[in-house]
Amino acid sequence: MLKGTYRYKIDPKGRLPVPAPFRRALAAGGVSRLVVTLLDQCLVAYSPAEWSRLEAQLASLPAFSKSVRTLSRLLTSRAADCALDSQGRVLLPPPLRTAAGLGREAVVVGVLNRIEIWAPETWDAFLRDSERLLDDVSLDVQWPVPPALPATAVSEGADRGGRPQGKPNR
Repeated sequence: MLKGTYRYKIDPKGRLPVPAPFRRALAAGGVSRLVVTLLDQCLVAYSPAEWSRLEAQLASLPAFSKSVRTLSRLLTSRAADCALDSQGRVLLPPPLRTAAGLGREAVVVGVLNRIEIWAPETWDAFLRDSERLLDDVSLDVQWPVPPALPATAVSEGADRGGRPQGKPNR
């Protein structure tokens, strides 16, 4: 799993260092290239195996749905295979860098099965907006989600009437 946030400079040739923890995770899976595309306001990089899973998910969606066709076109038409060089950098194609608003700096974010590459100002705006959203919904979400109790534990905790037992006397 990929996680964490890193800030890097993009060199004049458009090469971006991949964070060392991400390189180790990718190398453990035998990954030497990434599939990079544009999604939302950032670039998204997938291992070839993750990209194949995404393609399979897209192919399983209703082919006659206009939104499915649009999403499939947008993701696949912009996708580029990008090799990792011997120094752990990925060369980002100029059209993708431009579309994501990337200049000399980038924020690299691990999001479970993918790497997101953001322009710093876009990332900062996203964080501000997202934190406000979390404040708005935080009352409706239990975090972390409590583990489910086994059926035997639930039945043992209730009396014959189905009500929980009171506190034991000490």
